Amino acid sequence: MQEYRKWLNSLPLIVKIILALPVLDGIFYGIYRICSGKVPNIILGIIWIFAGTFITWLLDIIFLVMEKPVLEFN
Repeated sequence: MQEYRKWLNSLPLIVKIILALPVLDGIFYGIYRICSGKVPNIILGIIWIFAGTFITWLLDIIFLVMEKPVLEFN
């Protein structure tokens, strides 16, 4: 699971932004949040899989453009 997070973090910014587009965001960044292993992030990841396809992908793109980590609980 941590390998998936490392892989996604190692990608170039433009690829991360492409993966944050609608539908793809729900899949890639939803799984990214689930892989953290923390219960609040697992719940957020499950919600993100469904909501990421419609609304929340914008938040991920904003955070990525600002060069900050995507939204999750620490």
